[in-house]
Amino acid sequence: MATNYVLIIAIVVLVACGTTLVLERSLTRILVGFVMLGNGVNLTYLVASGPSGDAPIIGMGKGEMTDPLPQAMVLTAIVITLGVTAFGLALAYRAWQLTGHDDVQDDLEDDLVRRRADLDHPSASFDDIAAGIPDEEGEDQPSPPTGVTDEELAAEIEVQDAHEERAATRSQWVDPRDRDTTRHTPAGDPTPADGERGADGRTPDEERVDAAESDPTDPDLREPAPRTTEEER
Repeated sequence: MATNYVLIIAIVVLVACGTTLVLERSLTRILVGFVMLGNGVNLTYLVASGPSGDAPIIGMGKGEMTDPLPQAMVLTAIVITLGVTAFGLALAYRAWQLTGHDDVQDDLEDDLVRRRADLDHPSASFDDIAAGIPDEEGEDQPSPPTGVTDEELAAEIEVQDAHEERAATRSQWVDPRDRDTTRHTPAGDPTPADGERGADGRTPDEERVDAAESDPTDPDLREPAPRTTEEER
C-alpha cells in the first residue's frame, strides 16, 4: 500500500488551522475552523480507506474495487459539517444584529463562580454535609444555608472593583513617595521644607518676609491680615 503524503500534509494543515480558529472569540473564525476540521476528517477517511480503485459498484469496473465503508462515513461527516455550518452562521448573524459584532462574550455566571472561588466564599445553596444530622429514620435533616448569596457577593465584588479602580487612578498622579511623608521635596529642588534652613541659613518664612519687604506690591508675598475676635471688636 503506497502512502499518499500529499493528503497527509493536507490533513495536518487543515486540522492545525481549524483547531487554531476554533479557539478564537469571533464566531466567524470559529465557523471557518469547524469547516476546516470537517474537511480534515474527510481526508483522513480517504487515507484510511486504503489504495484507490474502481467504484464500489458491481459490474462497473474490471479492477479491484475500493472500500465503500469509508466513503459512506465521509458522506455522513459532510452532512454533519453542513449542519454545524448552518448553525454557526445563524449564531454569528444574530450576534451581529444584537451587538454589532460576532465576538463571543464572557459568561457572567462563570466569572461569578471564579470570583467566588478567589474570595473563598461558598455558595448559599451549598449543603454542608458535616452540618446535616441524620434522624432515626435515615432521612437527612436540611442544614441551614451557609455562605453568602449571589446579591451579597455581587455587592462585595462591586466594592472591590471600585476600590481597585480608585487605587489605579490614584497611582497615576500620586508619587509613591508622597504616601509615607507629609511633604516631598523633589530631587535637585533647592527649596527647603518648612522649619528647615537653606544654604544661606534662612528659613522659608524669613525668605518670604525679606521678599515682601523688597517688593511690597506683590500680592502673593503679602502677609495675611490678622484676624480679630468678637471680644476685640
